[in-house]
Amino acid sequence: MRSGPAVVWDRGMTIALGTPDTEGLGAAADALRDWQAEGAPMQLHPGDLGWYGRTGPRATAEAVRTWSRAGRILAVGLLDGPGLLRLAIAPGAQHDEDLARRVADDAARPERGVLAAGEASVEAPVGALVDDRLRDHGWRTDEPWTLLRRDLAAPVQEPGVRVEEVGPSEAPGWAEVLRSSFGASTPAPERWHALASGLPYDDARCLVAYDRAESGTGAAVAVVGVWSAGPGRPGLIEPMGVHADHRGRGHGRAITLAGARALREMGASSVLVATTASNVGGVATYESAGFERLPERRDRRRDA
Repeated sequence: MRSGPAVVWDRGMTIALGTPDTEGLGAAADALRDWQAEGAPMQLHPGDLGWYGRTGPRATAEAVRTWSRAGRILAVGLLDGPGLLRLAIAPGAQHDEDLARRVADDAARPERGVLAAGEASVEAPVGALVDDRLRDHGWRTDEPWTLLRRDLAAPVQEPGVRVEEVGPSEAPGWAEVLRSSFGASTPAPERWHALASGLPYDDARCLVAYDRAESGTGAAVAVVGVWSAGPGRPGLIEPMGVHADHRGRGHGRAITLAGARALREMGASSVLVATTASNVGGVATYESAGFERLPERRDRRRDA
């Protein structure tokens, strides 16, 4: 992977909070892509922005916040629901005191237009200074998240089931598996079309596994979304789900392997995934597909 020159931040200039329009969304996605690197803490990925894109470009832009100095983006936040801010911070800026104080202050003050009053959580990269500054504001630690990684230097084994890339004809089955996996609020088939037309989807694939080997037969049993950040960078799984009627048969492992294979074909150096530590079955599925645990992450939470 190419390594650029060291970045020196001018800390004498004001940090500006912003919300991009749909045209400016690409700059936030580009920043997230550039910040993904092996050995760096796992943080907001361009794939997270891509998955949110199922809501459409306008809603996605309205959910993004950027913190910039002298026109250079230092941090990107995604409001992943009304009470959750997910953050990524530029390499070299994760211990920038001015940035950490500004992000924490903006998150703590509803009038700044980041998080509304009441219960809220902030997800920050492990070790980032903003976590300490949120603590200074009285935010407590929340439930642990398990972070997992699989290296993609070596070939990934075959999944052992029929897997297809989702297109218009596969979208209904994809949507039904997601509905069964995560609940009725998950995407209808038309949401796939919004997702696939989104800005980061050129570096992504949605896959669906079937319970029959023959093309054109069998039920859709598992799905995965995989998002590349470009060759030589870590890719992301978001989401992975198995239909409730087909659990306990190895389909989660199979579709996870299929996702890892797809990312390797796209040049990703590794594949990352995060899930709540309480999701014991999900963690076991990822580990069965060759993933290894990274240091856990705890969000910061403000009670009502």
